[in-house]
Amino acid sequence: MSQTRKQNSSNGETKPRTSFVNKFFRGSKLTNSKAGSRKETNDLETTNFQPSNDAKETTTLDTVALLPLLPDLETLDISWNDFVSGTLRSITQQMHLVSKLKILRLGSCRLTTDDVRALGEALEAIPELEELSLSWNSRVGGNLPLILQKFQKGSKIRTLELVDCDLTSEDGTFVGDLLPMMQNLEVLDLSINRNIGASLNSIAQGLRSTSNLKVLKLHSCGLSQDSVRLLDAVFRYLCELKNLDLSCNKELGGGFEDSSAQLAALEHLEVLDLHQCSLTAADVASLTQVIPLLSSLQELDLSANRKMGSSSENLLSRLRFLPALRSLLVNGCALESETFAALAEASAYLPALEIVDLSWNKCVGGNLKLLLEMLKFLAALRVLRLSSCALVTEDVALLASVIQAGHLAKLQKLDLSYNDSICDAGWAIFCQNVGFLKELSELDISLRPSTSRDCGRWFRHLLRAVSKLSKITEIGMKRWILPTSQEEELEHFQQDHRGSIHFDLGEGQ
Repeated sequence: MSQTRKQNSSNGETKPRTSFVNKFFRGSKLTNSKAGSRKETNDLETTNFQPSNDAKETTTLDTVALLPLLPDLETLDISWNDFVSGTLRSITQQMHLVSKLKILRLGSCRLTTDDVRALGEALEAIPELEELSLSWNSRVGGNLPLILQKFQKGSKIRTLELVDCDLTSEDGTFVGDLLPMMQNLEVLDLSINRNIGASLNSIAQGLRSTSNLKVLKLHSCGLSQDSVRLLDAVFRYLCELKNLDLSCNKELGGGFEDSSAQLAALEHLEVLDLHQCSLTAADVASLTQVIPLLSSLQELDLSANRKMGSSSENLLSRLRFLPALRSLLVNGCALESETFAALAEASAYLPALEIVDLSWNKCVGGNLKLLLEMLKFLAALRVLRLSSCALVTEDVALLASVIQAGHLAKLQKLDLSYNDSICDAGWAIFCQNVGFLKELSELDISLRPSTSRDCGRWFRHLLRAVSKLSKITEIGMKRWILPTSQEEELEHFQQDHRGSIHFDLGEGQ
């Protein structure tokens, strides 16, 4: 239940300046965990509040004044607020007044070393803390022990987020030593800390004690081939893991060749992200034996692994054994005709599939019919991305026929951008049928940056079609050039629809 508090000035008095407290209560989310059960609010969030430099000190004092009013506070989120920088000690000195706090978020607050030290001293005063987010604060790096050194065994922490904190190798070692103290930990996100790969051995040892872990994110952490071996030895201890993100670790390539067997032990895994990991043919061969065994898998991201293109036929074919799969991203994988055909055939066995991204795979062009024949089985499809797939006129004509037949009735986002070989006749057929996509909210038919083209007579068909689509809000048409007559048509269209649909024509128009 949302509550709003306002302080009214007395009659006849000069109107005081609007304090941060007033702005906070007017603009923040204030909710009771049990609506109507108590008068006090339990959750307070105020993000992205940016006072002027002159108001910074006053804003901090207002925050300090706020805490004593909220003894039952459970959530404090002051992320993305520059006013916190250098002043956190004034706030943390009041933490004992909110000892029931369970969630503390200080993301992107430009914390200083003194802020970090003050936070570490204050954590003892909030023993009920379950979630701590310090992401995007570079001064956390090198100073992590100052914050977390007082964590005791049996800590109630369930979520620890330290994304892009410039953590050092020593910080990574400290995290490894700390993990056995956090046996309730469910979410650990150390992403974009490129130096902790050197201390992964310590982290991996610590992870053996976190049997309740559900989310492990090590995106862009400087992991190597040896890191895969270290993690593989840990997976059998993480039976509850649902989300594993190892993406953007380009040195991982080759590491899965002999170290992926224990990945199959993650029987509850729902999300596996390996995009941009420089996977090799040997990696793909090894993963082919493991990924099909992950029967709970719902999201698989293998995108931007160009070396897997010619070696992934068996892997993509065996995706048919993942009936729960909802999202499949293989964009930028340099797929070949045989691998694309295997994927198209497997898609018939994936009825839950909602998101498919095949962008930047040139083999799709001229072969889209292979996938379209299977779309009748993908009734749940919401997002289809085919950007820069070298599509030809025949491809979009076939796509139009599938749309007309009602096989893409739930489609919400369709990306056909950067397919410059489609002629005006092809776009005309497509635009005449796009109106059958009643759930469509976003459509992109932009041209690639190096080209531009006059918009054909099909534009009128497009306007007529989208006028019948009540949910569409965005149409990408970058680098299509509208003649004066079509600009006038678009202007009248926008007036009739009160600008509810944004046509993105790029900077030129």
